[in-house]
Amino acid sequence: MDFKTNCMSCHTIGGGRLVGPDLKDVSQRKDRAWLSRFIVDPAAVLASGDAYALKIQSESRGVVMPAVPGMSLERAQALLDMIAAESTLEKSQFAGVQVSERPFTSDDVKTGRDIFLGIKPLTAGGPACVSCHSVKGIGVLAGGGLAPELSAVYERLSGRKGLATWLSAPATTTMQSVYEDQPFDAEADILPLLAYFADLAEDPPESSQASTLVFVLLGLAGAAAALMIFDVLWKGRFRGVRKALVVESSERAEV
Repeated sequence: MDFKTNCMSCHTIGGGRLVGPDLKDVSQRKDRAWLSRFIVDPAAVLASGDAYALKIQSESRGVVMPAVPGMSLERAQALLDMIAAESTLEKSQFAGVQVSERPFTSDDVKTGRDIFLGIKPLTAGGPACVSCHSVKGIGVLAGGGLAPELSAVYERLSGRKGLATWLSAPATTTMQSVYEDQPFDAEADILPLLAYFADLAEDPPESSQASTLVFVLLGLAGAAAALMIFDVLWKGRFRGVRKALVVESSERAEV
């Protein structure tokens, strides 16, 4: 199983906790039989009331680990073998992306916003975030609706480290396919995006009522304009049809 594709957005091996726990030496915390069952069907283990599984869920802010498609006990055992081998290394390849811990600057925030909007291209040439996502402050009609709104993503993914890891190894099928050959660069792309999302997180969320009202009013205005245009285009044609019918009716009456 590909750890980077299926696990690394929530777990590291020796890099500390993200959404889920650090998996370094995980077999020293629970036996392999339990770990295999949990990997294959996390929801079933939680539903059984298992105390350790519930503890993990609580420490993960209530997030339930999703089942990996095609996972089996044999594949789970192979995954545990790989985690055990990586745990013996001084630094695992799955320790998570390394980005600078320096404080964000206003230039970082501006660069991150430009990257999000596509004003500044990504280093590897991948599509801009705004093509699928939106955030507050970029206008009612700006941003894509294919993927989630990201104003609170910095908090949702536990800050700098969690979001950086997600961007370096996105877990969604769409992002995996789009950025597999065009990955984010840690310093040039990820760091400024982190600064931008951190800046968004500091502002109180704006009410969606105003945006919704503007969207509805724009829709009504567009509909009214369309009706007026159709009225202008078709008005003469309707009169022409009515006139012909009146003349024909009059001629028949005379006969």
